[in-house]
Amino acid sequence: MDAPPSFQSFGPAHLTVIFLTITLPFVLAACVRRSLWPNSDRLIGRILALTLAINYLGYEIYLWLTVGLTWQKALPLQLCDWATAAIIVALLTGRERWLEIAYYWGIGGTAQAILTPDLKNGFPDIHFFSFFITHCGIVVGIGFIMILRRFRPVFSSIWRTFGWSELYFVVAFTADLITGMNYGYLLHKPERTSLLSVLSDHRPVYLLQMHLLALFFYLLLYAPFAIYDLIKPRRIRNSGERG
Repeated sequence: MDAPPSFQSFGPAHLTVIFLTITLPFVLAACVRRSLWPNSDRLIGRILALTLAINYLGYEIYLWLTVGLTWQKALPLQLCDWATAAIIVALLTGRERWLEIAYYWGIGGTAQAILTPDLKNGFPDIHFFSFFITHCGIVVGIGFIMILRRFRPVFSSIWRTFGWSELYFVVAFTADLITGMNYGYLLHKPERTSLLSVLSDHRPVYLLQMHLLALFFYLLLYAPFAIYDLIKPRRIRNSGERG
């Protein structure tokens, strides 16, 4: 059997994935707005949620059947696993508290994984498809709901998400120490070059830097909305003066 092709960063397949991730939320939202069926938004939301769930479970079964997946490697303790759960609940329920968590985790962490994936096999290997269906599906789901419902996070959502992130850190780090795995890359950096590669090699400093980096990204993701809030009153005031 031929060896699977190696993954090529920003090669044709990777660039296609990035393009689809950016455009699909707008395409799906436009389909809903032009649809004559009143429940089309729920249908698309459920299809996205089902796709994410089937991809996760199907990939776990595939690994179990092909490489004898052990329980230590099968724990749902990558941050993208938690982001997947958050966006699935948001897609099925429409609750904004789940969406805000998915927004920070999905855009802050998962988007980075899309741009610099820790992936060895390229298109059309099953690892390639499963990886990008998960990570891109999270971003597409978030973008779809935000565009369609004009959702925006509030400042307090940063601290709520950071609290959930601390819970994730405690659970994943404890599991890493028990199993010897590297969920969340909390024990050491990923093998492939990523943003984490520039962090310290000293674990306590590395973990502190990860916390600060997460908070920085949360603030960065909120910044466009904060800037809009600052500009909007001024725009309204100027409009009133001209009137």
